[in-house]
Amino acid sequence: MATKVTEDIARLEDAVLHAVSSWNEESAAQFAEHFGFTRAYFDVGEVKGYRLLIDDPEVDVVYIAAPPHQHYGIARDALLAGKHVLCEKSLAINASETEELIALASSTGLFLMEAVWTRFLPCINRIWDILSQDELGEVRWVQADLGFRAPPYPAGGLWDPTASRGALLDLTVYPLTLALGALGFPLHISAVGTLNDAGDDTQNALLLTYATGASAQLASSLVSEGTRTATISGTNGWLRTGAPLHNPVELTVQPRGGEQRVERFPQIGNGYTYELREATRCIQSGLPESPTMSWEHSLASMRLFDEARRQMGLKHAGDTPVRSG
Repeated sequence: MATKVTEDIARLEDAVLHAVSSWNEESAAQFAEHFGFTRAYFDVGEVKGYRLLIDDPEVDVVYIAAPPHQHYGIARDALLAGKHVLCEKSLAINASETEELIALASSTGLFLMEAVWTRFLPCINRIWDILSQDELGEVRWVQADLGFRAPPYPAGGLWDPTASRGALLDLTVYPLTLALGALGFPLHISAVGTLNDAGDDTQNALLLTYATGASAQLASSLVSEGTRTATISGTNGWLRTGAPLHNPVELTVQPRGGEQRVERFPQIGNGYTYELREATRCIQSGLPESPTMSWEHSLASMRLFDEARRQMGLKHAGDTPVRSG
């Protein structure tokens, strides 16, 4: 993740790759040399490398690509050090931590955004345009799945038992993005999932229901292959993303009684440039949050995940008690 995002940061005309940190000196130095960072920080005794990075007076913005269980601590320390923060999803591992980070960013006036890059892609923005133009009529149903066989730990970091990872927090955010964009936040959520012997969730299925009678069926898996597409169905037609749904470059649109069409979209770099541009725009404009990826959205999404975890019996190492509802 850090490699792909850094390649796109380098494409920004108004950003400088100044410093990188890692727990390991060799990996920090190699990463810095590869991308042309000025400085490389790493753990020295009890002092964490990220702590040295955020104390660097020349650092303005910190991008956090660490595992999810470290997001809260690093983001909090960065905000306290006066740095703007773009943090990989999930922003934290539960709603309580997310709420604390938002309160801290609000009190300091610093920028904070959860890096759900899918929300900024041209293809996804086109979906919102189609829905806002009422071409599909009233949306009544969304189906989305994202599944693949992840390699075992330690080669597969998604199975790291100490990192609060798994299908729910790592994958479900993407199908959920399409459902929430089409239908908004639900009245009720039902969740089922499968946990392995280590307590990681290997796959899950969510059913979101709405007061209008609309519903969304979402599935994520780290143990089986899926279509990796999303379908949004309305009273006047449907659309389907190309695969994978978290980074689509193609849409199929079928209006009711009309001719089916396929729309294709060019993409810059790895696809992260769009969210990076938004973060840059907000910081330069003095905005503490992005209207596209707002604090309210991140917090409401994490509350949904907390409830899903409660129903699934899913706990994370070092987790604080999750709240239901």
